[in-house]
Amino acid sequence: MRAYYFTEMPYPYYPPEVAQQLHSQRVILPNHYCDPKLASELYNRYLDEYEYADELGLDLMLNEHHQTVTCIDSVMPLTAAAIARRTSRAKLLLLGNPIANRDNPVRVAEEMAFLDCVTQGRLICGFVRGVATEYHPANTNPALTRERFEEAHDLIMHAWTTHEPFNWEGKFWHFRYVNPWPRPYQQPHPPIWITGSTPSSVRWIADHQYVYACFLQPYEEQERLHRVYRERCHERGLLEPGPDKFGFLALVYVGDTDEQAREAGRALMWYLQAVQHPGFVNPPGYNAPETSARMYRGESRRGAGKSWEELNEVGIAIWGNPDTVIKKITYLHERCQVGHLMMMMQAGFMPTEHTRKSLKLFAEEVYPAIRELGEPLDAPQEAAPSR
Repeated sequence: MRAYYFTEMPYPYYPPEVAQQLHSQRVILPNHYCDPKLASELYNRYLDEYEYADELGLDLMLNEHHQTVTCIDSVMPLTAAAIARRTSRAKLLLLGNPIANRDNPVRVAEEMAFLDCVTQGRLICGFVRGVATEYHPANTNPALTRERFEEAHDLIMHAWTTHEPFNWEGKFWHFRYVNPWPRPYQQPHPPIWITGSTPSSVRWIADHQYVYACFLQPYEEQERLHRVYRERCHERGLLEPGPDKFGFLALVYVGDTDEQAREAGRALMWYLQAVQHPGFVNPPGYNAPETSARMYRGESRRGAGKSWEELNEVGIAIWGNPDTVIKKITYLHERCQVGHLMMMMQAGFMPTEHTRKSLKLFAEEVYPAIRELGEPLDAPQEAAPSR
């Protein structure tokens, strides 16, 4: 099992009453509440913690969001470039590139190839459809996101695996010449991870034999979606997927004692307590009708209404002393066959000393006990079918 340190790089220092009045921490919360000097301090703190995680032997995960206080890492390739030259061992999991919202997928192919070359093959490239709150800032039609995502994916993969100029005439993008320099360091391309929360998206991931990444879901939902992946592989005559095909993101905190982890780790719940405007989290056409209906009934928020202790019981959070965390991760692996653990270990107002202590305890006392769970995870990845 591989473990990846992650923070969304939040900016929590804004008036909460303003977000409550606006019913949103995203898109419409005025940026005059952002102090650039404080943002500078936060960025450098977060980058230092990523470097510390690398020194401890952990891999690193990044993502990006836009026009939100929950994540001021708004240009993930720049963050990755800053980290790439200050780390030496960690794989850099970029999960991910919101390719349905990017104006130019060829630019994504170039950015990722650049990072793969700079890191000499430490890049893991993630593609995401993008959360619903991204579509107003991106000015794209939420009803077309799946089509845009698939065409952007096909164009990027074709750009990476075709070694002479070609033209592209798709539904959303048209290029007279596609001939990106450089080529990726890893051939035919970096490993690909995809997120998804519906059976249809998981089937598509299985068809391409990519790693499926599940975020903040209870054990039962992970099992259900992993079963969809396995059944699809069986239907298509593909190899039985092992733990190397399944990643899971949890809130993770390790303390000296269970009680210390209970109290200090509770700060991670800040991420789950975002003020969500229904117009931004459920724009028409983004979700299937039944999903939209559940959301309007308040039934679809991950971890909504659950306490820190309840999140630990259902598997959305993993916290405790090192022995407790080892047992929880071993149970997760055995029950859900997870081979990649993505760990949100910083959120909200959690101070750096708490984040660093949790990281150190995990790296020195937990990781040695769980690293050998599952099968080797560095096998080369086959090229995806090109368009």
